[in-house]
Amino acid sequence: MPDARIDLPQGTLDLLILKTLSLGAQHGWAISERIQQVTREALQVPQGSLYPALHRLERRGWVKPSWGTSDNNRRARFYSLTALGRKHLTLETSRWNRLVESIARVMDPGPTPENA
Repeated sequence: MPDARIDLPQGTLDLLILKTLSLGAQHGWAISERIQQVTREALQVPQGSLYPALHRLERRGWVKPSWGTSDNNRRARFYSLTALGRKHLTLETSRWNRLVESIARVMDPGPTPENA
């Protein structure tokens, strides 16, 4: 079977991270695992992409890090969504939905006045 993984379109990783954190604070590895699990292995976020994205989101004030203990009793940096991050997630979700709907209309335009 061919590789079922999908490369992330530019700019979507931030949205996926923010959405994942909207469920509660998580450490980096758990964020990556959650995205992989929810997408049935289609999306995998390598550490080389995840941590720079988390630092970018932190600089923008959309996530806030804090130290805690992971499930395997290791010290880990947990990230949580800030109020500004939640607001940005709402805005970007709306934009994403409009984009997906627009692409869907191009891919399957349905009946048009010209061919009806």
